Amino acid sequence: MTVTPRGGLFGPRSITWRVHTEPLGPTAAVRAFQLQALHPRTIRGIAQNVLLDDPEEARARLRRVQDFVTVRTFGTLEQAEQAAERVRRAQARLVGLDPDTGALFRVHDEENLRWAHCAEVSSHLEIALRAGLQLTPAEQDAYVAEQRLSARLVGLRDVPGDTAELAACLDGMRPRLAATPEARDALRRGMTPRPSLRPALCSHTAAGALAYATLPGWAREMYGHSGDAAAEHAAGAVLKALRRAAAAMPERLVAPEVRAARALMRPAADAAGADVAA
Repeated sequence: MTVTPRGGLFGPRSITWRVHTEPLGPTAAVRAFQLQALHPRTIRGIAQNVLLDDPEEARARLRRVQDFVTVRTFGTLEQAEQAAERVRRAQARLVGLDPDTGALFRVHDEENLRWAHCAEVSSHLEIALRAGLQLTPAEQDAYVAEQRLSARLVGLRDVPGDTAELAACLDGMRPRLAATPEARDALRRGMTPRPSLRPALCSHTAAGALAYATLPGWAREMYGHSGDAAAEHAAGAVLKALRRAAAAMPERLVAPEVRAARALMRPAADAAGADVAA
């Protein structure tokens, strides 16, 4: 689908456009998956319906997630609603089996959807901030609030509206989380380079290691690794360097929807500055 930024859910004055025109969206998507995988039913449902042991299929799944984020962020309202409808139809068919109880469950029930939403929102915000995007606390709250529109596209209403509520949601879920064998396997596969992989897949494993270093300390402890301040510092330095490198790229190498969005954001920022000055 060709996405031509015009307004849609958010528009050029939104914090969402500022965050999602940053160049590290793939790393944020990987981090979100690493968090999501700590919910036993979420990862079991995904693992039972997607061939995560196939690097090509795992990467294709990540690409589909990123494409949906792109459409709902930059597409028209009609494009966003159509993409969300396709996601809802696909999700409605997915069923998982809980090996602990023998019970069947819908992969994307409300709790799983809310957890996925919170993991995604926190990851995009965290990666952008660590990479050097300057957002005030009020702007960070605005980003979380704007993402309620994204949640409504997939049928969610009761989601965090600011960073405090987002942190409370993540913290409140911790008793329900665990690093199941499926979660550990998915993490390992996403971070272990294989000589046979194409360069694009190898870059995916590099993003996995980088994303992992930015996870909350409690999440890394669940996966079996204590918090490492040096690794966190190094990850921040790498993210900042990647952001600077992306800023130096020729404009023709930037994704078309991001180029178009940035072009709309410049006059919107000028107009906002003029309003403040007046």
